[in-house]
Amino acid sequence: MELLVGKITHFFKKIGVAVAELSDTLQTGDTIHISGQTTDLTQKVESMEIEHQNVEKAEKGQSIGLKVKGEVREKDAVYKVTD
Repeated sequence: MELLVGKITHFFKKIGVAVAELSDTLQTGDTIHISGQTTDLTQKVESMEIEHQNVEKAEKGQSIGLKVKGEVREKDAVYKVTD
């Protein structure tokens, strides 16, 4: 099952970091699925940052920097994969 937790607002291709605005909580260790017109990427959240500070957990309404293992695009949806 997948739960919508946010959307991509920016992607820094050179460093492989996406900025996501959250609509629900997300923490390191969660598995996420990023989906869009040409995007289909599933990975574990290994690290995330808020204002260049590493965080373990982010809440609804926050924007996070997220290291991603592929190319994503603005407006792609971010889902948390649950059992």
